[in-house]
Amino acid sequence: MTALAGGEGRAEAPGKPSRGIPASVLFLCGMNAVRSPMAEQIARRMLPRDIFVASAGVRPGERDPFVDAVLAEKGLSLGAREPRLLEDLEDAYFDLIVTLAPEAHHAALELTRSLAVDVEYWPTADPTSASGTREQILAAYRDVRDRLEARIRQRFADAETVPGRK
Repeated sequence: MTALAGGEGRAEAPGKPSRGIPASVLFLCGMNAVRSPMAEQIARRMLPRDIFVASAGVRPGERDPFVDAVLAEKGLSLGAREPRLLEDLEDAYFDLIVTLAPEAHHAALELTRSLAVDVEYWPTADPTSASGTREQILAAYRDVRDRLEARIRQRFADAETVPGRK
């Protein structure tokens, strides 16, 4: 497993959010197939380009075509990106880890308990449990996308007004 490193010299205790604008953010969820890749793409669009943004999962996952559909509605794309595991990340230095699922939160806390890394838990519904028509399922995915966008906008409000970002 890749070791995560945090910013040296920070006064905050591990896991306690500093609420500042981090230089690097990791969105972490179960399989890196739905919530965390959505959050990554939304954050990449909204945040300044000098903030490093990535996402990963704590267990293997498969790409979800509904994610592609709801991101495309906002002009976003995963491209050829496939779900990846936390241990697969090349750069494991993050100032902030945002966890979107309970299992991801527990994993992040375990990995960072002795490091100066801020960990924030944003409980986020799993739209893969939605059933019904295609439109009803898409509505569940849209709800998650829109809630993530609102949460990112709220959390990173000070970094949002960046020329060239939509």
